[in-house]
Amino acid sequence: MRTALTVAGSDSIGGAGIEADIRAMSVVGVHPAAVITAVTAQNTCGVDGILPISEEFVKLQLEAVLKDADVKAIKTGMLYSPGIVETVADILEDHEAPLIVDPVMVATTGASLSGDGLADAMRKKLLPICELVTPNRSEAEVLAKMKIKTKDDERLAAELIGKGGSAVLMKGGHFNAPTVSDFLYLSSEFTKMEYPRIGKAGHGSGCVLSAFITAHMAKGMDVANAVFKSRELIQEAIATQYSVGRGEFIVNPMVKQEDSEGFLILDALDSAASRILDVVPEEFVPKKGMNIAMAMRNASGPEQIAAIDRRLYVHNGMIHKGGPAKFGTAEGLSYVLLAVMENHPEIRCVMSLAYTADMPDIMEEVGLKIVFADMVKDRLQESTGKALSKVRGVPDAIIDKGSKKDRIVRILAKDTADMLSKLEQIL
Repeated sequence: MRTALTVAGSDSIGGAGIEADIRAMSVVGVHPAAVITAVTAQNTCGVDGILPISEEFVKLQLEAVLKDADVKAIKTGMLYSPGIVETVADILEDHEAPLIVDPVMVATTGASLSGDGLADAMRKKLLPICELVTPNRSEAEVLAKMKIKTKDDERLAAELIGKGGSAVLMKGGHFNAPTVSDFLYLSSEFTKMEYPRIGKAGHGSGCVLSAFITAHMAKGMDVANAVFKSRELIQEAIATQYSVGRGEFIVNPMVKQEDSEGFLILDALDSAASRILDVVPEEFVPKKGMNIAMAMRNASGPEQIAAIDRRLYVHNGMIHKGGPAKFGTAEGLSYVLLAVMENHPEIRCVMSLAYTADMPDIMEEVGLKIVFADMVKDRLQESTGKALSKVRGVPDAIIDKGSKKDRIVRILAKDTADMLSKLEQIL
């Protein structure tokens, strides 16, 4: 199971902070590790006291987790003091996992959860190293050093907060309107998300949303897809909020995900792509990039087959992911997979690799079955289709018969887990 890490304060009533993060991350299906920055005495009516953890012990907690677990994504919540911000930032700046910053400053009840100088420390130390910031209106005003009264103000604030390169999710719940409009500022573009207003957001809504996002990114999702999926979940969490005391209602992080086949495929591909980036050597990447695709059951066309948008490609000696998993984005691989599925419907995953001279021998040594094919524009010819139908058992790979230049190997598998297993045998 993949691990996500939350660095935040503890909420004694259990509706926000570490307690909410752990439940939200668990719902998405990752293991939640936790570093506590402060202990609060609070309930649904207010905050009665805050006991910050020493910077030295926060450092000790962080180092203990990071030296042992393969943490795939990290979020920060309540950090409370500039010293804790600097301690956390100094450790995380060299860590490869994406960092999501929920700039917690005030509790839902209105009580302050920050010491003097917190915003300045965040601007200087934390925002430059994070991948996403998730402020509400009041937090954005502090971070951008401006008043936000209109949607234009909101967009300007996002640009100011994200000027160091991070994406910004501007949460619109604090605007007095019949609908809630959130904006994702990513790569200098704004994407609007609009939802019906469901009463008050409830205690812990910001923590739960950022925890959902962090967990999805730990599973391999890109920022945009993690935000979109998590925004759907928090809408349900707010709609099913409940009462445990006399004050604010608590959002329900234990919402059931809509595990549709399509989402499961996208999730599996994004996770597999993250693993592929770690294990596949550069020489196995075709000049036009490599890709991995997976079909829905009984798929009848490319629109029912998902792959990595803009492929996986080599740049400056490293393999990069061109975009998130999407349906209908790899027509060539899709037609290969559809042709194979006619005879072997259990094969629903295909991946392209560059051909190497020793690859056929390696495949045969580990017991993988190869079909040599005549390929024209990524289409299997009729003769190859007949050859596939005659293979005893299930084929594991199709190798171009053509010239050695730019030859492609297409690995076949039942799913992404099976694909990764075959890759390990080949590589």
